Amino acid sequence: MRIVIAEDNVLLREGVIMLLESGGHEVVASVGAGPEVVPALLEHRPDAAVLDVRLPPGFRDEGLRAAIEARKAIPGLPILVLSQYVEETYAGELLSDGGGAVGYLLKDRIGRVDEFLDALDRVVSGGTALDPEVVAQLMSVRRDPLNTLTPREREVLGLMAQGLDNSTIATTLVITERSVGKHIGAIFAKLGLPPSDSGHRRVLAVLAYLNA
Repeated sequence: MRIVIAEDNVLLREGVIMLLESGGHEVVASVGAGPEVVPALLEHRPDAAVLDVRLPPGFRDEGLRAAIEARKAIPGLPILVLSQYVEETYAGELLSDGGGAVGYLLKDRIGRVDEFLDALDRVVSGGTALDPEVVAQLMSVRRDPLNTLTPREREVLGLMAQGLDNSTIATTLVITERSVGKHIGAIFAKLGLPPSDSGHRRVLAVLAYLNA
C-alpha cells in the first residue's frame, strides 16, 4: 500500500513511518505543513493518506481542509485522520461527503500497532474506522435519527462505526452473530436505507447518524 503522511511532529511522523513500513507498506511522501498536503497527494496519487488535523502554519484545521480538498480532486481517496483530541466538528465535516473510506483516530491509538494498521486497512477497503472515544462523543450530541433506535441497536451501530465485523460485534456484546444480523437489519430499516450491497449499507448507516 502506498501512503502519504502529513504530521508536523518529526518524532511522531518518523514513528508512524516505521510502523507502516514494518507492516509492509510504502510511505511515498511525508510532509509537515498544511499547504504541502494536497500537492503531495496529487503528485503521488497514493492508496491512502494519514493526516494530522492541525498542521502549520495555523495549527487549526489545515489537515482537515487539505483532506476535504483532496477528496474533491481525488474522489474516494481513503483518508485516516489523526487528532490529539476529539474534535466533533472536524469529524463530521470529514464524513459529510457520504463516500466512506475515512477514519478518525486519536493519536494515542497509534501506540496500539495492530489496531492502527487494522483501522488503516478498513479505511482503504472503503469502510470507516472511528476511534471509540470519537464515536461516544458524536453519539452523545447527534440524536437524530438515533432516536428511533433501541439502546442495543445504538450499541451495534457504534461498533459498526468503529469498523468491526458482525462476528467481532457479537463477541464484544456477548450475543449471537445471528442477533447482530437482526439488529443491523433493524438499523437499516429504521434509517430508511434501501436494499443494496450490504457493505455499502453499513457505511451509509454509520454516515446517516454521524451526519444527522
